[in-house]
Amino acid sequence: MVLAGFYNDPEFANVDSSENESILPFKGTILRTKSGKISSPVEEPWVSCTTFNILAPIYKRLDQQNQSVRESDFRAFWLARNERIVDWLLYESSSIICLQEFWVGNEELVHMFEERLSAAGYKTFKLARTNNRGDGLLTAIHQDYFKVLNYRELLFNDCGDRVAQLLHVKSVVPFSINKNNFVEQEILIVNTHLLFPHDSSLSIARLHQVYQILLYLETYQQENKLTQMPVILCGDWNGSKRGHVYKFLRYQGFVSSYDIAHECSDGEADADKWVSHRNHRGNICGVDFIWLRNPNKSRKPLKISWAEAAFGIIKFQLQKASLAENDAFAFLRADNSVDHITYSAFCDALRQVNLTGLSYGLSFQDTKDLWVQADFDGNGVLDYEEFKRIWNSTWSDHMDEDCSSDDSNEGNEEETVGFTVKNAALFPREVEKGIWPENYSLSDHARLTAVFSPVRLRCPRRSP
Repeated sequence: MVLAGFYNDPEFANVDSSENESILPFKGTILRTKSGKISSPVEEPWVSCTTFNILAPIYKRLDQQNQSVRESDFRAFWLARNERIVDWLLYESSSIICLQEFWVGNEELVHMFEERLSAAGYKTFKLARTNNRGDGLLTAIHQDYFKVLNYRELLFNDCGDRVAQLLHVKSVVPFSINKNNFVEQEILIVNTHLLFPHDSSLSIARLHQVYQILLYLETYQQENKLTQMPVILCGDWNGSKRGHVYKFLRYQGFVSSYDIAHECSDGEADADKWVSHRNHRGNICGVDFIWLRNPNKSRKPLKISWAEAAFGIIKFQLQKASLAENDAFAFLRADNSVDHITYSAFCDALRQVNLTGLSYGLSFQDTKDLWVQADFDGNGVLDYEEFKRIWNSTWSDHMDEDCSSDDSNEGNEEETVGFTVKNAALFPREVEKGIWPENYSLSDHARLTAVFSPVRLRCPRRSP
């Protein structure tokens, strides 16, 4: 059995040693006000957030030659590693902690996390994946920073048994809008872990998981008659900046906190600038994100944006089958005797490229909704011009526009509070250069911490 290197992990050094301060993402007052405490509304508080897939012991392989040997069989190993994880989390003392692959099936580990986090002032929430998968999510909110107003659980009930947590929180210390106006700012926080893309046909399932999260957020705000507020999405997204999920979230007004802090673009040149995960296939990639959407971000209606994202996947699957635009139209219309695409032919084509007819594919209602979006003139068929409209649709429209830039909103604006990204870091630090250190074994993911500060924004009044 190959266990070498487990205790050589640099993360297993004494966290109290001063020599480690230079390699910590954040330390001491960087996460707090100048005085080191959040004690007065005169001092603008920092909001810090850490997301970390901590690699459940039931998945951690200890012997590459014998894949069945898992860390969960060796209590001393999994307990030591997870205690060290908690050491680092407490040392960073983020306001918000979002963990994935939390071993909810082991009572001793759960008790250890909950007890230590609670003693440090955190309120914890755990959620198991469905079908007794053994792992799940843990979200911890520091009570010196936020009061939890509501907690909801979202079960996707899909082929990956994935779940998400939604927390509605309010700042304990008011943020200032102006010299005479302070608000106890409310924020929506989501923690999730998306399905792993074992093959490209799962892209639609992953996209649907994100769509469900955003739809749930939208519904929650409407049902509770909430005004617009900042949204922070944390987790292991199991997809890179090249993927459909990344583009969909960007299209819905979200920004990657790490990319903002380090001035990374959405372009191909920066796609591999940093990594955060070495997966079970040995590939390294950047999949862990802390997304931020401020209230003033412009975005298309969610259903329209979802349809455009889904059409992007359909296009990708057709191109993967070596079908260019004209060939794809012929494939979709199926019958050479007609010059249009019928709904039945459309459904049959989606089935042939593995986007329907499977447990993780598009549902009947999803397919119907897509058809309605595609049939622009509503005559029941798609002609070539309508097909070109969806084939050539672009993600770039309105991606980074602010509502406040629209002159039509003048006179119908309100002042609110959002966040600006002050800093963000991945640890171990080598991953920020696209390198995975061989002596790192705390997890198969890097942990990501982002720091935000409040900023005054002007945005149009919106009905909840």
